[in-house]
Amino acid sequence: MGAYILRRLMLMIPTLFGIMVINFSLTQFVPGGPIEQIIAQMEGQGDVFQTIAGGGDAGTQGQEMAGSGDDRYLGARGLPPEFIEQLEREFGFDKPPVERFLLMMWDYLRFDFGESWFRSISVVDLVIEKMPVSITLGLWSTLIAYLISIPLGIRKAVKDGTQFDTWTSGVIIVAYAIPGFLFAVLLMVLFAGGSYWKIFPLRGLVSDNWEELTLWGKVIDYLWHITLPVIASTISSFATLTLLTKNSFLDEINKQYVMTARAKGLAERRVLYGHVFRNAMLIVIAGFPALFLGVFFGASILIETIFSLDGLGRMGFEAAVARDYPVIFGTLYVFGLIGLFVGLLSDLMYVFVDPRIDFERRAG
Repeated sequence: MGAYILRRLMLMIPTLFGIMVINFSLTQFVPGGPIEQIIAQMEGQGDVFQTIAGGGDAGTQGQEMAGSGDDRYLGARGLPPEFIEQLEREFGFDKPPVERFLLMMWDYLRFDFGESWFRSISVVDLVIEKMPVSITLGLWSTLIAYLISIPLGIRKAVKDGTQFDTWTSGVIIVAYAIPGFLFAVLLMVLFAGGSYWKIFPLRGLVSDNWEELTLWGKVIDYLWHITLPVIASTISSFATLTLLTKNSFLDEINKQYVMTARAKGLAERRVLYGHVFRNAMLIVIAGFPALFLGVFFGASILIETIFSLDGLGRMGFEAAVARDYPVIFGTLYVFGLIGLFVGLLSDLMYVFVDPRIDFERRAG
């Protein structure tokens, strides 16, 4: 097993490098980079020229340089070339793309992610600041999905083909078909004061007076705020996990060892939970890390935006819009690394649940 883990760890290096190369290359062709963002914000601000020129004869210098802006940047006409060059030096765009990429990767190997270009905060501090919201959504959604889906999936497998199985399958299919963001809007309309009942708060993770509440009051307030976001982010994973559990149990129930156990006169409950459960739950339990990561990153952008939750998903979206490359590539590197380790952890979970699995022998 040690050799398999070592091979997987070594494979992470070229995989992560390839992820970064592809994404860095794509950004070189996307219009509206950080310099264009600043130029757009400066449109119509004529006093900027005086600040750059350094006072005195600033107005004359600004007029002389007007019309000689860098044509590489849309909207830069009329800006002093010296100002464009200064921006390029500050952002590192005075270097070739290959050199910029290698310097970035060298910093990332030392876990030096720099600072956000448009916020006075380091990328690491920014991620730490936003992470509690995303962890809340991911952890609670995954926990609730498992608590509901596993018993329901087992019940559907036992009652396969019955009326219970039919109508629950219909509900699950509908739940899976509804996009998470659309379900979130529906919940807001129904329960957050949209057109019907105002039971839950419309936005935020806690109330404004949260610091003044007692410990029990803080717990209640926290749960009150996360109810709708968690339900909205759970809906799709709940449907997938239920069907996965059912199919896994059906596959095990039809095997020879179950028929033998029943022929020996064992009670159905003992057969189901004493023999079938461990084998059937192998794929479900081993998939926990991947499911949590999927909920953690997948639905967070829209859910966080709809419920005004300041988490990692919303941060990533805002960074992409603003072309804040340190935030984009820093988080991509970290979360890409986490994703690769989660893949390895899923394989180790398989071995932990069923020691008969030997990845080293399969690899050989």
